[in-house]
Amino acid sequence: MKKRVKLTFPPNLIKEPVIFTMAKQFDVMPNIRRARVTETVGEMILALEGTEENLEKGLKWIRKKGVEVELVEGDVIE
Repeated sequence: MKKRVKLTFPPNLIKEPVIFTMAKQFDVMPNIRRARVTETVGEMILALEGTEENLEKGLKWIRKKGVEVELVEGDVIE
């Protein structure tokens, strides 16, 4: 299963390996489609691939860390 999401990181998580940790811990494969990172905000659009259960668990975990998650519809550079 694939999902496209927009992640918005708070300043305290910008330098943390949150995507890497989610990928390893929940067996989810991320593909970064776009990213914008400054010292105060981080935004990424990702294509995530994995089982539906693993995607849900991974996104739930990342939300608990403080990352805002939005599902993305429509064209994302493929």
